[in-house]
Amino acid sequence: MITAERKPMEEIFRLIEPYGKILLVGCNECVTVCHAGGRKEVAMLASALRMGRMKLGAPLTVDELTLERQCDPEYAEELAMVVDQYDAVCSMACGCGVQTVAERYQGLPVLPMVNTEFMGSSESNGVWAERCAGCGNCVLGLTGGICPIARCSKRIFNGPCGGSTKGKCEVSPDIDCAWQLIWDRLKQLGQTELYSQIMAPKDWRTARDGGPRRIVREDMAI
Repeated sequence: MITAERKPMEEIFRLIEPYGKILLVGCNECVTVCHAGGRKEVAMLASALRMGRMKLGAPLTVDELTLERQCDPEYAEELAMVVDQYDAVCSMACGCGVQTVAERYQGLPVLPMVNTEFMGSSESNGVWAERCAGCGNCVLGLTGGICPIARCSKRIFNGPCGGSTKGKCEVSPDIDCAWQLIWDRLKQLGQTELYSQIMAPKDWRTARDGGPRRIVREDMAI
């Protein structure tokens, strides 16, 4: 999932300072799972904004709405019936959702209320960790299901850098050495021969280095 964290309140108050009536919009997808921008977080932020602006002597009208998915134009269209009533839309979705809404309602400010972080998974309750860098050319089949790009601090292919100690990365003792994890997993799978298989230099054109990416499914495109 895409992970996110709510922006600091000081920044949020600066963003909404010019406005007197805003629509605060949550998303039922990834930001709900990571407790950053779902229905509950929308209600909490709306309450905090109303009270904060009241204390400043500049009352703010905040209406709340949570879409099933903000990054899909079909769901963003649900705002069409009400959006003209507001000075700004404040989105608690990831950057994809913010931009989808902004593209649809170009005459209205659409402001981000969260900072989008990374693609990750849950390690434990309240803890998420980066697991995928979205490089566009997955090598997990060769590395025991552990990504050397997202989980190695130096994004090294073909084995560890030599700086790790007792299975920990030299960047921080809190970070597992990705290549130690890969070796342990390959041993568990009985696939250690993959460890010595040299991977060719990566073609980064499939990653962000090749510019903004698109996926076009000819069988689905209208």
